[in-house]
Amino acid sequence: MKNIADLNSKKVVITGGPGTGKTTIINHLKALGLLCYDEISRQITLKARKDGIDQLFLTKPLLFSKKLLEGRIRQFKAATDESEPVVFLDRGIPDVLAYMDYIGDTYPKDFTKACNDYSYDYVFVLAPWQDIFTSDNERYENFEQAIDIHEHLLQTYTRFGYKLIDVPFGSVEHRTHFILKTLNIQ
Repeated sequence: MKNIADLNSKKVVITGGPGTGKTTIINHLKALGLLCYDEISRQITLKARKDGIDQLFLTKPLLFSKKLLEGRIRQFKAATDESEPVVFLDRGIPDVLAYMDYIGDTYPKDFTKACNDYSYDYVFVLAPWQDIFTSDNERYENFEQAIDIHEHLLQTYTRFGYKLIDVPFGSVEHRTHFILKTLNIQ
C-alpha cells in the first residue's frame, strides 16, 4: 500500500448503517485537525421538516435521494479541489443507491452513472454495533433494519468495485487510530 502522504487529495469514505459511529469518528478526525465533510442527510431531513414534511425519505424517497445524490456529488467535487492530501467523507455516493435498494425503490440511470463517474480512494466500513446503537428524531431505523442496511451498503460498494476496509469495534480513539494507521497517517 502506498503512503497516503505520497498521494494527492485522496477521498476517504467512512460508511456503515445507521448508528455505527460514523459521525463520532468524523468529529474525532476533525478534532485531530483533519479535513472532513459531514453527512448531509440530516440537513436535508431538517429542511424538509421546516417545509412541513416530517420524514422526506419515507414519504418521497426518490426526491430525498436525488437531493442526497446532488449533495454528495458537490462534496466529491469540492474534495477533489482541496489542497489537503486526504479528505474524509461521512458517507459516499453509493450509499444513496444502497438505501434505495434497501427500501426496494427504483432510481434513474444517472444514480448508477454517478457511482461510476465519481470514485473514492478508500472506503472504511463500520458494522452494526448493538452497544452504541441509538435512535433519534432523524434516525427512524431499528437495529435489525441497521443490519439490513449494512448488507445493502456492502453489496452496493462491492458492485462498484471497491475494496472495503472493516473498522473494528472499540473506542472512538481506537477506531480512528485504525483508520489513520491503515492510511499511513501518523
